[in-house]
Amino acid sequence: MIEAELKARVRSPEAVRRALDSRAAARTEVYRDTYYDRPDGSLEKAGQELRVRTIQGAGETRAVLTYKGAAVDAESGSKPEHETRVEDAPAVHAMLAGLGYVPVIAFEKRCRNYDIEDRGRRMLATLVRVPEIGGTYLELETLAAEHDVADALADVRAVLADLGIADEDLTRELYTDAVAAVRARV
Repeated sequence: MIEAELKARVRSPEAVRRALDSRAAARTEVYRDTYYDRPDGSLEKAGQELRVRTIQGAGETRAVLTYKGAAVDAESGSKPEHETRVEDAPAVHAMLAGLGYVPVIAFEKRCRNYDIEDRGRRMLATLVRVPEIGGTYLELETLAAEHDVADALADVRAVLADLGIADEDLTRELYTDAVAAVRARV
C-alpha cells in the first residue's frame, strides 16, 4: 500500500486543533524516531527510509519498525510503506546495527493524532511539533493502492482545505533534513 500523504505548515494551530477536535477524539503521543541507513548512504540516495519509532502515550509505550520505498508521486512525496509493531525496540536497534545499518539521525516529535473518516476514506490527521525546529505541522494521510494514489491525494487535499489549510501551506520539507540543518548550525 502507498501512504498517500500531504504535509503542511499550520498558520493557525488552535483553529486547526479545534476543527479536528470536532471530528474525532485526539491521541497525544510522543514519537522518538531513529533513522538508519547503510554506511554509504544508499537508502537516502534511493529515496528510501528505515526507521525505528518508539511511541509513548495513553500510559503505554510501543515500538514500530518502518520501511518506506522511493516516492511514487513526485508532487507529494507519497511512498510505499511497510510497518510492523516490534516487542523489543533495543533488540531491533541491535539487529539493524548487526546487519550493518548505522543510525543517521534521531529526534522527537510531539503529536496529536486523529483517526477520521472523510470522502469514504479512513485518514490519520496528525498535528506535529518537533521541538528542535519549531512551528506546527499537519500531516494528513490515507492508505491507497498504487492506481488510486492520485484520487486519494485529491481527497486528502480537499480535507486539508476543509481544515483551513491552503495549497501554499503545503511542504515537502523532511523533518530529518530540518533537524539536521538546525544541528549543523550549532
